[in-house]
Amino acid sequence: MRKTVVLCAVGLTPDLVGDSTPRLKAFAGTGAMVPLGGVTPAVTATVQSTYLTGKLPREHGAVGNGWLFRDTMEVRLWQQSNRLVQAPKIWDTVPGLTVANLCWWFAMYAGADVTVTPRPMYPADGRKIPDCYTKPGDLRDSLQGELGQFPLFKFWGPAASIDSTRWIAGAAKSVEGRFGPDLTLVYLPHLDYGLQKKGPAERDVRTELGELDAVAGDLIDFYEERGARVIVLSEYGIVPVSRPVHPNRVLRAAGLISYRMELGREVLDIGGSEAFAMADHQLAHVYVRDSRRVDEVKALLAGSPGVRDVLDEEGKRDHGLDHDRAGELVLIAEPDSWFTYYYWEDDDRAPDYARTVDIHRKPGYDPVELFLDPAIRIPPLALGSRLVRKKLGFRTLMDVIPLDASLVKGSHGRIPADPAKGPLLMTRQAELLGDGDVAATDVHDVILSHLGLPAPRAMSR
Repeated sequence: MRKTVVLCAVGLTPDLVGDSTPRLKAFAGTGAMVPLGGVTPAVTATVQSTYLTGKLPREHGAVGNGWLFRDTMEVRLWQQSNRLVQAPKIWDTVPGLTVANLCWWFAMYAGADVTVTPRPMYPADGRKIPDCYTKPGDLRDSLQGELGQFPLFKFWGPAASIDSTRWIAGAAKSVEGRFGPDLTLVYLPHLDYGLQKKGPAERDVRTELGELDAVAGDLIDFYEERGARVIVLSEYGIVPVSRPVHPNRVLRAAGLISYRMELGREVLDIGGSEAFAMADHQLAHVYVRDSRRVDEVKALLAGSPGVRDVLDEEGKRDHGLDHDRAGELVLIAEPDSWFTYYYWEDDDRAPDYARTVDIHRKPGYDPVELFLDPAIRIPPLALGSRLVRKKLGFRTLMDVIPLDASLVKGSHGRIPADPAKGPLLMTRQAELLGDGDVAATDVHDVILSHLGLPAPRAMSR
């Protein structure tokens, strides 16, 4: 079996590989760089599940970064249990294969031999303490002893930076030295932050591209010195956006959204709503309580500015999204648009979590969490005073996130028309890619081929 490493450079596209990424450009130049066919929705949890199972969402069930759990009527985003993935992953079908998963999604309780993934502590006093989950359990202490505490607040939020990517890369090196697995998966999220904040023009993200290139290039050298074959790929491409779309406000105006008042703020009542949109970048799952009203809701949303497609049952089948977890309808945005979860009409009545970084409480994805509120005149003072109150034991709301969705300049979720602006795959082993296009479902077999194992089916190339 040939040692193989897969580096997931989030948001990297063919048109971003150039002068700002000399090491990645040189790597591609010695082998091949090909565009990857997309999967809908083009979001992390879905795409990674497709890469590792070779299946579409209709089979593996990861219909987005989250979905509505209909039994409890709760939206749950960014769940980490691999038991939510309903198809076997590579290591489940290859006897004797040893695997390390460094922060690819649905990492917990999987069959991989080694796991490292972000997992904060939430003590009863309301604090959120940066931490990570590992398998084996003692790896957590050794990694944080060597690399420092996992930089959670550099992994997501207004302070997101290259530091979290560097930490993951350092952890990957330590895992290689201690365990030497056959297959290693490494998640490198850094580029994603700048692309969403600034947009995908190369001139705007040169710094981020250079930082990613340095980390990825170092990892390529590190693993190749140990005889590994290295694959560099991405999950999706970020496209420029200028129009946030609020489907829940459209549903509210039609009397289909319910909420209750809590301490003077509107809290969404999903179970009491006739229809609700779970926003996930440029895609939204619309859950309709009464099946007899689906056509009514479809007509309402199809006429909304910024909505390109409203997928019904036939449309979901065409996109491989016909799974029970998907909404009765699925919205796909226009190329210049993305969907917010906002359901309130008056910002003074927005729920308290709206102005915080809270990926689990919000009933939809919120990229505005990457920004500090521009209305805060002295951010260090505002943040410092809140942190001091927390350290003194007072319950304190970290309400520093704006409610201005127009700040977001890049998004993803739909498949770009131009392959140069979509996901890619690079390898020195060009001969293992075949002769045609590489679909997202083919990545599973590409990895097997790099391991020196027979692929169970022919690739589309």
